[in-house]
Amino acid sequence: MSKILLIGASGTIGQAVLANLGARHNVITVGRSSGTHRADFSQPGAVAQLFEAVGKVDAIVSTAGNLHFGPLAEMTAEQFNLGLQDKLLGQVQLALVGQKYLNDGGSITLTAGILSIEPIRNGANATAVNAAIEGFVTAAAIELPRGLRINAVSPTILTESVGVYGPFFPGFDTVSAERAARGYQRSVEGAQTGRVYRVQ
Repeated sequence: MSKILLIGASGTIGQAVLANLGARHNVITVGRSSGTHRADFSQPGAVAQLFEAVGKVDAIVSTAGNLHFGPLAEMTAEQFNLGLQDKLLGQVQLALVGQKYLNDGGSITLTAGILSIEPIRNGANATAVNAAIEGFVTAAAIELPRGLRINAVSPTILTESVGVYGPFFPGFDTVSAERAARGYQRSVEGAQTGRVYRVQ
């Protein structure tokens, strides 16, 4: 049974990933306001403090990260920076610090999204951030030592989220959170690295 650190466990995807991986592994949950451990990655040193508390793990899975949605004509640098600091740098920081706490052969799984390759109106921040996450994963994979692996899961809009985000995604097919969770299972329990698993 592997020891897996799951960040964003209370979210829609996070809950599905917990249900999937928790059936076979020891999953330690992390969230801003819930979970076995609480962590706000916008605070300096929060990631390092988390790993010091948790110790060595076999896998790190992140399903967390906020983005800014809004028209480009009105977007400010501060608004754009939300996605950069939260979803992009938050996950990159997890990988940079977390690699030191992974057991040999361990894995890191980050979350991107379909907007990296399928832009929508009001989604410039999301497209830039998701594409950057995918780029980071493909580059980091060739440098990780000790048989460590890193992948990203890039789901389309979730069926469970249509009520909130549906108007932004006209004509998009949806996937269930349970199906998206299988992408994370593939990353954690499989053997590949530097991959972007597109669930759409």
